[in-house]
Amino acid sequence: MSIPRTMALVGNPNAGKSALFNALTGARQKIANYPGVTVERKAGRLVLPSGEPVELLDLPGSYALDAASPDEEVTRRVVMGEQPGQARPQVLVLVLDAANLEQHLVFAQEVIALGRPVVVALNMIDMAERDGLVLDPAALQSALGVPVVPTVAVRKRGLAELLAALEQAGRDGVTAPPPAVAQQLTGTERRLSARMMAQRAVLAESGAHRLHTRLDSVLLHPWAGPPILFALLFVMFQAVFAWATPFADALEGVVGWLTGLAEAFIPAGLPRDLLTQGVLAGVGSVVVFLPQIVILFAFILLMEQSGYMARAAYIMDRMMAGVGLSGRSFIPLLSSFACAIPGIMATRAIADPKDRLTTIMIAPLMTCSARLPVYAVIIAAFIPARNIGGGIGLQGTVLFALYVAGIVGALVVAWVMRRSVAKGGASGFIMEMPRYQWPSLRDITIGLWQRAWVFLRRAGTIIFTVTVALWLLLSFPQAGPGEDQVDASIAGHIANGLAVVVEPIGFNRDMALALIPAMAAREVAVSSLATTYAVAAEDEDSTAVALEQQLAARWTLPMALAFLAWFVFAPQCLSTIAVTRRETNGWKWPIVMLLYLFVLAYVAAGITYWLALAAGL
Repeated sequence: MSIPRTMALVGNPNAGKSALFNALTGARQKIANYPGVTVERKAGRLVLPSGEPVELLDLPGSYALDAASPDEEVTRRVVMGEQPGQARPQVLVLVLDAANLEQHLVFAQEVIALGRPVVVALNMIDMAERDGLVLDPAALQSALGVPVVPTVAVRKRGLAELLAALEQAGRDGVTAPPPAVAQQLTGTERRLSARMMAQRAVLAESGAHRLHTRLDSVLLHPWAGPPILFALLFVMFQAVFAWATPFADALEGVVGWLTGLAEAFIPAGLPRDLLTQGVLAGVGSVVVFLPQIVILFAFILLMEQSGYMARAAYIMDRMMAGVGLSGRSFIPLLSSFACAIPGIMATRAIADPKDRLTTIMIAPLMTCSARLPVYAVIIAAFIPARNIGGGIGLQGTVLFALYVAGIVGALVVAWVMRRSVAKGGASGFIMEMPRYQWPSLRDITIGLWQRAWVFLRRAGTIIFTVTVALWLLLSFPQAGPGEDQVDASIAGHIANGLAVVVEPIGFNRDMALALIPAMAAREVAVSSLATTYAVAAEDEDSTAVALEQQLAARWTLPMALAFLAWFVFAPQCLSTIAVTRRETNGWKWPIVMLLYLFVLAYVAAGITYWLALAAGL
């Protein structure tokens, strides 16, 4: 019994290889792992028009034969006949995305230059037509020197023509590729060649497609792209304050109204104090920042759904390469602006282990949404709500500066790590650019509701629990006549002990007390301060005073700035530490993370405090 010949599907990720594989093999498939590596191996039986059975392999997506990941290494070894237990394919089926031709032709040239029998499946031709592209397969075939067959795998269009071309390629054997493809080109030269081939293969394009191309020429420009990105982020942080103020004031009014009702209808005593000083003053002080959270995520969702987020990663690639990372780290780091936990988990997509470790270690320096209430309440208390020119608000500018400080700190730490414990250079980075599209109002609404619900659920569980526990520690034992309740309480004794450590960086007892429960969730720092001042209030009128007013009366500006600097660098919540332990398989790197973040936070707060004092603020 003769062994069937082997053919293999190769191409970039998202070219439609798996859909074509399924269409060609049907149910005649088997799935396993390649020997010695946990990369999925899909093989199936293909029958040519002559009746000859052929084994068809669906190889992992690859951007180059110079492998940069385990998946790409498997593809290279199979194509070159170096994979143990796997015969070298006699024919390569090169699958290209017709709607993203220029990008896919870069890898196509590299494969064809091997001089092996190749057939090109110009896949998803219907999607290209939908996007306004009319392609000429004959022109592409002439440029590449191999058969080109238009296909729509999901609709099984072009399969008969593809099978006929595969059978003919198997008979013809090796053919010399045209000189334009066969010569050894650099990556840049191959990309320029791909652009020229793609342009010649386009017979017509719609106005919308030309508009998208022009947008990319501006948004991805090496000089124009970064300023546009940072301008967009600047507008986003301006909006967090400017647009959210009326809604935050309304929520604050609701909390005050509920406090008034409790004081009017519940007799004086511990139950009323728990409700007013613990729940409403503590949890309520965090809930009022829900509008800022919603506005922040509205911008992020708009960037994702419009197709701009992937372009932001591309823009950041050059900056991140300077510190030894690649744009591949940008998406996990961007996710960390929502929460460091999914950001750290998203690093699983990074192939280089040192690249991944560095990204995990700097993810907590991205300003997560839990820090936003802390920033917002301090800025509202100490930074005047005035314009600094051109409609730009001072408060939004300070918030933007805090986010930038976190990013700069992360880049510095990454630079140090990539030259010491995680030594190595920046890895290559290629990604698909999604099509521009109008964001769906329904999807945006659902996304915002989910984010708001997560925030409110945290307020109703973690923040509620920690705040009530703090209220109990602040309320007992009861203070004697003329004694300050906070100083007399258990929490006060703990805070006074910690205050000795943080006094050199400008922190007082109340600030020291807020740092402890903030390890459970960053927002708890706000509720802790609100609860502390509610318990310390001498009368009910003082309890009702907004937290911003309480802070402005009790803190100095240097103290407030030091507190902000602390939270730019302070360690993340305990859940983040637990996820880091799981993702790094041990306690070594979580402990290193805790130590270096504490040191950074202490030093940054101290420098900020003493510089502010020296400046006479």
